[in-house]
Amino acid sequence: MDTPDKPSRRSRIGLRRELLLALAPTATVLLVLALVEAISSQRLLFASLASSAFLVYLDPGHAANQTRTLILAQLGSAVIGMLAFLALGPGYVSAGVAMVAAIVAMVVFDVVHPPSIATALSFGLKAGDAGNLVLFCLALAITVVLIGLQKLSMWMIGRWAK
Repeated sequence: MDTPDKPSRRSRIGLRRELLLALAPTATVLLVLALVEAISSQRLLFASLASSAFLVYLDPGHAANQTRTLILAQLGSAVIGMLAFLALGPGYVSAGVAMVAAIVAMVVFDVVHPPSIATALSFGLKAGDAGNLVLFCLALAITVVLIGLQKLSMWMIGRWAK
């Protein structure tokens, strides 16, 4: 919504450019899904990365969407979820413990990235083997590439707008 002080991004850059900006996160998410499908059947473990990609697209300058925050929150939540799974077995208790521990860790370490809560829940519910953690890290790396693409896109749009 436009306000007198801050017009929406769409009114600043136009619908066509807004849709072009959405291509990078969409392509990244589709690439991650294809990778997951080719290697593993644990699709639920990667759902939060789609939310991460959208948040980076929506507001790349926000502190929750910075590279450091995204990596530490997502990776930390995956490890916390995996540890809860290993200690408590799969299920709601494991997922609940993983969720609470992930929230506390994100707040304490100042790396709050809301989609990583789903990562902790997913690993706590059914993490499977350690290979899923490795695969998740690979998918996370692909998502981090999105941040670079988003910054490049914003730079290019800034150049076009001049």
